[in-house]
Amino acid sequence: MSPIRIANAPCSWGTLEFEGMKGERIEAGRMLDELRETGYTGTELGDWGFLPTEPAALHQALHARGLSMVGAFVPVALRHADAHPPGQEEALKIAGLLAAVGGDPQPWIVLADANGTDPGRTQNAGRVTPEMALSDADWEVFARGAERIARAVRDATGLGTVFHHHCGGFVETPDEIAELMVRTDPELLGLVFDTGHYLYGTGANDRSAVAMGLDRFADRIRHVHFKDCDPEAAAQARVERWDYFTAVRHGVFCELGQGAVDFAAVRDRLARTGYDGWIVVEQDVLPGMGKPRESAARNREYLRKLGY
Repeated sequence: MSPIRIANAPCSWGTLEFEGMKGERIEAGRMLDELRETGYTGTELGDWGFLPTEPAALHQALHARGLSMVGAFVPVALRHADAHPPGQEEALKIAGLLAAVGGDPQPWIVLADANGTDPGRTQNAGRVTPEMALSDADWEVFARGAERIARAVRDATGLGTVFHHHCGGFVETPDEIAELMVRTDPELLGLVFDTGHYLYGTGANDRSAVAMGLDRFADRIRHVHFKDCDPEAAAQARVERWDYFTAVRHGVFCELGQGAVDFAAVRDRLARTGYDGWIVVEQDVLPGMGKPRESAARNREYLRKLGY
């Protein structure tokens, strides 16, 4: 039996952080019930205010269902220095809630760029070229902002911070991930490795790419998201030059086992490196894309067949 535990997240029930991308917003208690009923033992926080924001109420909602809190997504436009102070304030607010609720292991602050806000990166998700990367000066601002927020979170709450590479924003491609890791202190900033975003961000549909990425960044990976990538939708997105949101609406991130991510190889790489943290399934379910509970159940069954 694998020591790794499997979580899910509110985005799998249509609660996404992007305006215009939200599905039918079901009641939080129902989402937690369905998450537990389909075999998951943890959840990420989701949008602020979806789950309770008072520590005792959130603890009770989780404890009553035998669930753990595993992390929370915090997007910040890190290449803009003036975004750092409000981003830090937001991260500290969320980290305070997570620290009060606790967990074993402790939940993570999942820091990311404010994805979907830069028109060029949004338009070119899945086909980013080196010319679209940050300048050296922008990289310095970006990296210092990430470290600043991670340090503030650690000093105030004791929680760790992991960075989420994400399509539709800066730090999408493997080389961009590597650049951020080189420019930041590993004691402050780890990496959340997202299988679907990584594969789409490579600009190709190479089934070996994700396992190679896990090897490349093994020493910085602290948290893992499982997401698949439909090779046909990805190829069409590149040919027709869909922006990030159009690609998601067309199902570029499909259910686990239905796309090009080699999850058996991912399982083997994680086992070889001794990874024993959470795996969080994130299945973006939008209107017309099926029923969240059924999708969550299929994803969990797929992972059981892999030994999780």
